[in-house]
Amino acid sequence: MGGSIPTLLSNDAASCIAVAERMIALGTLDGTVHMLDFLGNQVKEFAAHTAAVNDLSFDIDGEYVGSCSDDGSVVIHSLFTDEKMKFDYHRPMKAIALDPEYSRKTSRRFVAGGLAGHLYFNSKKWLGYRDQVLHSGEGPIHAVKWRTSLIAWANDAGVKVYDAANDQRITFIERPRGSPRPELLLPHLVWQDDSLLVIGWGTSVKIASIRTNEYNGTNGTYKHIPAASMNKVDIVASFQTSYYISGIAPFGDSLVVLAYISGQEDGEKEFSSAIPSRQGNAQRPEVRVVTWNNDELATDALPVHGFEHYKAKDYSLAHSPFSGSSYAGGQWAAGDEPLYYIVSPKDVVIAKPRDAEDHIAWLLQHGWHEKALAAVEAGQARSELLDEVGSRYLDHLIVERKYAEAASLCPKLLQGSATAWERWVFHFAHLRQLPVLVPYIPTENPRLRDTAYEVALVALATNSSFHKDLLSTVKSWPSVIYSALPVISAIEPQLNTSSMTDALKEALAELYVIGGQYEKACSLYADLMKPGIFEFIEKHNLHDAIREMVVQLMILDCKRAVPLFIQNKDLIPPAEVVSQLLAARNKCDSRYFLHVYLHSLFEANPHAGKDFHDMQVELYADYDPKMLLPFLRSSQHYTLEKAYDICVKRDLLREQVFILGRMGNSKKALAVIIKELGDIEEAVEFVTMQHDDELWEELIKQCLHKPEMVGVLLEHTVGNLDPLYIVNMVPNGLEIPRLRDCLVKIVTDYRTETSLRHGCNDILKADCVNLLVKYYKEARRGVCLSSEGDDARAISDGSRDSQATERTLSMRTMEVKSKTRGDSRCCMCFDPFSIQNVSVIVFFCCHAYHMTCLMDSMHTNSSLQPRVSPEPRRKTRI
Repeated sequence: MGGSIPTLLSNDAASCIAVAERMIALGTLDGTVHMLDFLGNQVKEFAAHTAAVNDLSFDIDGEYVGSCSDDGSVVIHSLFTDEKMKFDYHRPMKAIALDPEYSRKTSRRFVAGGLAGHLYFNSKKWLGYRDQVLHSGEGPIHAVKWRTSLIAWANDAGVKVYDAANDQRITFIERPRGSPRPELLLPHLVWQDDSLLVIGWGTSVKIASIRTNEYNGTNGTYKHIPAASMNKVDIVASFQTSYYISGIAPFGDSLVVLAYISGQEDGEKEFSSAIPSRQGNAQRPEVRVVTWNNDELATDALPVHGFEHYKAKDYSLAHSPFSGSSYAGGQWAAGDEPLYYIVSPKDVVIAKPRDAEDHIAWLLQHGWHEKALAAVEAGQARSELLDEVGSRYLDHLIVERKYAEAASLCPKLLQGSATAWERWVFHFAHLRQLPVLVPYIPTENPRLRDTAYEVALVALATNSSFHKDLLSTVKSWPSVIYSALPVISAIEPQLNTSSMTDALKEALAELYVIGGQYEKACSLYADLMKPGIFEFIEKHNLHDAIREMVVQLMILDCKRAVPLFIQNKDLIPPAEVVSQLLAARNKCDSRYFLHVYLHSLFEANPHAGKDFHDMQVELYADYDPKMLLPFLRSSQHYTLEKAYDICVKRDLLREQVFILGRMGNSKKALAVIIKELGDIEEAVEFVTMQHDDELWEELIKQCLHKPEMVGVLLEHTVGNLDPLYIVNMVPNGLEIPRLRDCLVKIVTDYRTETSLRHGCNDILKADCVNLLVKYYKEARRGVCLSSEGDDARAISDGSRDSQATERTLSMRTMEVKSKTRGDSRCCMCFDPFSIQNVSVIVFFCCHAYHMTCLMDSMHTNSSLQPRVSPEPRRKTRI
């Protein structure tokens, strides 16, 4: 206890204490009674005695305090008035107890006793205060306690209980055998409730259940029960301790014992010696919580000054009174705080049951931080305590170099405190252990400052062991919570160094994307061979950037890269693609990639890669020989000699035939077909396409050396060559396989061909006759002469009857379509033919003339040149 206590006891010593509901009374060796509040601050002071105060007592309401002293006096003070009563007994008084209802009754009763051996029962009568000796003759009175109507006191013989209501003694409890003399080790009495008396004497504890012949009736009245109808006392618990008892008090269903542990080997010798020992070898007094069966629940040694020199009787124990209904029950009520006060000459120690926070503090003190944290999380303490416990736990782990464990606990301990998170982020960074904390750093609720996230990413980037963690962190963290530039600046110096890993390179690419530097990101993705680079290029329109990454894209996926190059051949011309692939011979199968690219390019535009067609011939020969012949037929930009040499080296016969044909060496080509391929059908087809009679003779000559080919030749030359010519050239006696079948087939085919020709001639003649008849009929028909204006007027005049007009026009249109049209004007005078009684001549070529104009012209021409018969004409009179 602090407050005024240190000052008061600096020049004095405490001797006893009493506790009321509202204040504390402390007696000292100089005879003063100090009234204190519960913080130890002095409220009042009574210079009640001239010698040491031995005992103090409050009434139940806490309005009066009584004290007794070695000066033989008993003094009772009112705490709220100036009332004071002093009683002098001329012998040292050791114990006093006020009537619990002292302030409520006019009798003003109290009991007191001392070395005289008399227990005085003092009460106020009509004529003043009168003392009644309740007991005497069994030695000094060492302790006395009053509860309701029961008064318990201890003398050298033991403990007696007196019932003031019935004016009779109830019981006697004998002093424990072998206990030290009372003046050396005082007995201690305390009422737990209205019927339980706890006795601590020497090393013995007894709990007595007192039964009187009265019990409380309704409204606080007493009802009398015959004394013979019930027992007086039962000892409900009794046990021996290994220590001496300097104080005792109830603690729920347990007891609080102030234990004195002697420093001498033989403790009994200390109390049996008549001469006080001042060797200073006593141990610290202890507060022990024990059950009624002496099961120890807790032990605490007290930090008392000068404990080495104190004896058991130098200590005393008091507890705050039970309040309200808990007074009668002897149990602490809900919400009450059990307080115990231990007095030594120079200290007053406050003891109270350990709560969760005390338990947590004790766990922290002993280094059990994990248990302390578990206790806080279980809700056993204020939530505010979590910060303190968490901080101390983290500090402990940091000291133990358990950085990973400390980092894993941060989300639980720091929770939503952004300030705390930032503090620990920078603390881990200072310790160069930030990478282990990064996975636990929150990105929202709370969101930290940008600097905290940037420091964390830089810490990952500068440690090669955490590059993969950096990549996953960059991908998982929202890009809005930090700036990518500081992290990029920390990574870029590592490019092209041994510390540059693929994970770090990919993380840098991701940071470039966040910073909007897409071309740099694309270049890194290409180096890393990321399949998603093609979508990335399309998404961000990075076609200009692919110029420098041809090889990487082809290695990654040539099927997707080739269309990309072809679509953007204006940005990256074929020559650039080819040169990069040729330069990468040591990195990949560049020739295959060239084949794929040039083949696709040729299919898209046969002339786009014409400069590389010689190369393409060789590529087709190596990777896709089936496509070589179509290529040779389609392209005009390769060198025939080089192509032929390639085909010869790779034994590509049909390709040789085609090239020889284009080179004009048809005979050699034919020899290849016959000798190498042995395909007479292809030979016939080849000769047919060449349209060269000499080549037919060459074919026949070469086939005559192989009789089996003659029959095949006969079968396939029908329609191209006269079979009789071939038969005539066959030497006599040459045996030809299947000759009969071939001849039969030839004759049959010839008959069929002849029949088809006759049929075709008949059809041709019939068509000619039909066409001549048609031509004749057409020539005999009249020619319609009309003008656009005449037709328009006719249509306008017929608008009155639309249906009739439509029908008439439709019929006329059909008629006109089958006739030849002429102009309605004379081709000489250009006058219209609408003049009456004028003859008109219309030629079959549709030229029309007035007769008069034509005759005049004929006369004129006849005088200038020989007469020429005119065109066939038709004469029409209008």
